[in-house]
Amino acid sequence: MAAEKKAQAKGEQAEGKIKKVTGGAVGNESLKAEGRAEKSKGDLRAAKEKAKDAVRPK
Repeated sequence: MAAEKKAQAKGEQAEGKIKKVTGGAVGNESLKAEGRAEKSKGDLRAAKEKAKDAVRPK
């Protein structure tokens, strides 16, 4: 389950970055903002999974 969530976070980060770059290239501020938000969502999900891994006993 954790690997699935980590992969989802990476996907969100990548998709957000693509939208942000594309929005900047074509001058679409809405798409650029959506990309920033999606990348942030992915960053938060990745941080949450990393914190859960740190707390889990090994």
